[in-house]
Amino acid sequence: MQVLVIGGGAAGLIAAGAAARAGHSVRLLEQNPRMARKVMITGKGRCNLTNNCTLDDLIANVPTNPRFLYSAFSAFMPQDMMTLVEDMGVPLKTERGNRVFPVSDKAVDIVDALVKYARDGGCRFVQGKAARLQLENGACTGVVLTDGETLIADAVIVATGGGSYPQTGSDGSGYELARQAGHTVTPLRPSLVPLESPAEYCKQMQGLSLKNCAVSLEDTARGKTIYTDFGEMLFTHFGVSGPMVLSSSAHMRETDPDRYRLWIDWKPALSAEQLDARLVRELSELANHDASSMVRRLLPQKAVSVFLHLAEWDGTKKCHDITRAERQRLLTLIKRFPVPIRGTRPLSEAVITAGGVSVKEINATTMQSKLVSGLYFAGEILDVDAYTGGFNLQIAFSTGMAAGTHIERG
Repeated sequence: MQVLVIGGGAAGLIAAGAAARAGHSVRLLEQNPRMARKVMITGKGRCNLTNNCTLDDLIANVPTNPRFLYSAFSAFMPQDMMTLVEDMGVPLKTERGNRVFPVSDKAVDIVDALVKYARDGGCRFVQGKAARLQLENGACTGVVLTDGETLIADAVIVATGGGSYPQTGSDGSGYELARQAGHTVTPLRPSLVPLESPAEYCKQMQGLSLKNCAVSLEDTARGKTIYTDFGEMLFTHFGVSGPMVLSSSAHMRETDPDRYRLWIDWKPALSAEQLDARLVRELSELANHDASSMVRRLLPQKAVSVFLHLAEWDGTKKCHDITRAERQRLLTLIKRFPVPIRGTRPLSEAVITAGGVSVKEINATTMQSKLVSGLYFAGEILDVDAYTGGFNLQIAFSTGMAAGTHIERG
């Protein structure tokens, strides 16, 4: 069969390689001169390829439509993807949180392995951009390109990615192809994205990176903590970013402005009682020094003036004059520092697009459209998304493999 894959990213390359290895004549259409540009920037250029975990863990890390992925995950697990990449000549390693990276710490090695998988299978690459699907009698029979050329195919796999990082080619054009075929596209929103805050003190602490802090995200409308984590974060001119912040954004399912609040524990290794004992000790040791000098002992320099202001401390006051009430205010701030959240950064700055082609209209085993025969979808274009840790790339690989291996049986 003639198979056309639209999109040369993670899902598209796996789908193309799998379909070619199944004996089909496969062409992969990619608008960029180079494949998998988004994969190149994942994991800060190291590429967190997947997560070396169980099926239950995979499902648990997908907040949107996890059951839809059960079949695809079961058929192609992270360990299968690891074997595939290593068979392509790229040794891998598993780090904290079961996150898998190339030993070289170079994302380009993963991109080269994906391209090799498709090319070695017999896939041919075509540069161009799809303008619309060619639909005849309820079937997809090819694609018309923006230059007017028509590529005929017995099966078309749409793996164009989402709407985030459009400079990499994920420009959202695949959603229009889906709508043209009659598919529902659920509302799009950014996920794994930095958060904006109206608090001026975030801007004051711009560039400050916290390595070992704890955060919790509160849904103020429900009065409920919806996410907690321990690790790294960063203050920016617009609010906050960093690994924990990106992860927390995936839990912000509602888009009401100012609905969420982030709380930071700057000293998670200490209980409130232990921290109070330390404050008492520090104040005693620095009894004749300015109060600001004690705060400098506890916190990064960029945070000192912020804490003095929020705790209503006079930094020139002597430590021996600090009252119990003042000490309690500082303690509360250190253990529960508030960062009001106005909302997220734009979709263009998100790692992942949440929302997409409704999975109710897709066969969960084959990834074929239930509306149009010969039409398949794979990867981020689907209405599925996961937390950080390699899970989103595994969605791309598993759905791409499902589409590529089920062409004839679809």
